Amino acid sequence: MSRIGKLPITLPQGVEVLVNQDNLVTVKGPKGTLSSQVDTDITVAIEDGVLTVSRPTEQKRHKALHGLYRSIINNMVVGVSTGYKLSLELVGVGFKATTVGQNLELALGYSHNIYVGLPPEISAVAVTEKGKAPVITLEGIDKQLIGQVAAKIRSLRKVEPYKGKGIRFVGEVVRRKAGKTASK
Repeated sequence: MSRIGKLPITLPQGVEVLVNQDNLVTVKGPKGTLSSQVDTDITVAIEDGVLTVSRPTEQKRHKALHGLYRSIINNMVVGVSTGYKLSLELVGVGFKATTVGQNLELALGYSHNIYVGLPPEISAVAVTEKGKAPVITLEGIDKQLIGQVAAKIRSLRKVEPYKGKGIRFVGEVVRRKAGKTASK
């Protein structure tokens, strides 16, 4: 039995889950609504505020899908009830970030500024404190979408291992390499 798949999901107060005959799971909560298509072999059952996901057989495919869909549904429940927040910091001389509506303007040491359009489901806040690296905070209810947008922003200036410059998650530890002088 899948250790993740067999865990029940307790639905918080104010969260409502609907499963239609095509196995489309819709989760409604105080922060919004999310939906995801679940494989037809996987069974989603709701009893007394507890959601369980089960599989029909012990096939390798069913075992793989069991934990996957349980995690996806749990992420939707957490997203509509509390939401997700992800913070990125820009480490480097002259690196800046500003938000204008749903656009993010980044100065990352290139000859031009980079403009990133954000999806309407995500809100971004850029904060620059004196003496600290600028921090971009992404908020939303869809965990997968926030992770995808954060990965896109990170790919604009990857952290390099010699000086540690680039875009990283807040609290991320970067393995540093010794430069040329360390070889002697």
